[in-house]
Amino acid sequence: MLLPLEAAISLRYLRTRRASRFVSFISLVSLLGVAVGVAALIVVLSVMNGFEAELRDRLLSLTSHAVVTAPGGRLENWGPVLEEVLETPQVTGAAPYIEFQAMLAHEGSLKGALVRGVMPEREAEVSQVDQHLLAGRLTDLVPGSNRIVLGRLLAARLGVAPGDEVTLMIPLAGEGSARLVPRLRRFGVAGLFEVGMEEQDGTLALVHLQDAATARARPGEVSGIRLELADLFAAPAVSARLAARLGPGYEARDWTRENASYFRAVRIEKTMMTLILSLVVAVAAFNIVATLVMVVTDKRTEIAILRTMGLSPARVMRIFLIQGTAIGLVGTALGVLAGVPLALNVGTLMPGLEALFGLEVLPAEVYYITRLPSDLRWPQVGLVIVIALGLCLLSTIYPSVRASRTEPADALRYE
Repeated sequence: MLLPLEAAISLRYLRTRRASRFVSFISLVSLLGVAVGVAALIVVLSVMNGFEAELRDRLLSLTSHAVVTAPGGRLENWGPVLEEVLETPQVTGAAPYIEFQAMLAHEGSLKGALVRGVMPEREAEVSQVDQHLLAGRLTDLVPGSNRIVLGRLLAARLGVAPGDEVTLMIPLAGEGSARLVPRLRRFGVAGLFEVGMEEQDGTLALVHLQDAATARARPGEVSGIRLELADLFAAPAVSARLAARLGPGYEARDWTRENASYFRAVRIEKTMMTLILSLVVAVAAFNIVATLVMVVTDKRTEIAILRTMGLSPARVMRIFLIQGTAIGLVGTALGVLAGVPLALNVGTLMPGLEALFGLEVLPAEVYYITRLPSDLRWPQVGLVIVIALGLCLLSTIYPSVRASRTEPADALRYE
């Protein structure tokens, strides 16, 4: 016998015998429950990670990693600031911008818009707008041409297409008056873009930096400088260093602050899904309690005989601890073996399942994301394994203690 006595007895109790088939069936159900719970937890967490990464990529496609601004959003002498920013470690690109709220009008349609003045020759350093253009080119925005590139949804709401003209209305304070006086400019639609986010496709409009400054009657002034970083997750640290380096007259913000509400919502959803699916594993683990209690009741006589042969209560307790842990180990291993391949291939498996059952999980007319993204992270897989094994181990304590307290005289009295 190569195994310790306690392990050998535990494995023997796990085997199916004619007199204990029901107990073995309950053990199998507990094992499969743990496997299903672990697999589901791995797949759901991976899909949630995928949605988080997809949301982050879409938000950052037209949004920079960090922004340097001045109080009031008015940066006048921005040339030296741009040079100093480009010398900062981790900064791979920088570009000035102008941003303001305005109204766009076309043949009776009036929509609010966020107008952003950009330098087309530098825009590729801080955004991916070129990759999302449906019509036109960013280089069509030349100084003095009064051309504009609109988000697809904004253009659809205005009823315009490339070649049409829109009226840009900017509310400005009148001289010597507290009233707002609208400033009107005609812009030709030079192109359309779509990134798959309502906030950008439905409100954002791009013009040349010089045209934006002229429209606001503030030549030579920008709202700030947008930055691209080598590591987007280092944005908070880089922003803090930049703010300290530039001094009190400047402010540095990063993408985690600008889009905090989005990612906070995703984190809350991920946490809640983890808790809910952990309950599935917990239910399966607590089935182990019922299994072991039935085994202890069924093997009460054998436990008493082992006690009379000199087996200590601690060793009896280890027998059932090993049995419950073995069920948890096998169930967790099966769950990982099933969950990891599913998480890695959920994007390719889902179209086949949709065709098989005639369903459409993410219809294109409702969702921008039409496929299930997945991002398997091994630290999360390790966390799932720890949770499952911890719950299974906890479930073995009560039956094991109960078995160790079996009194041989009471168990063998009527045998």
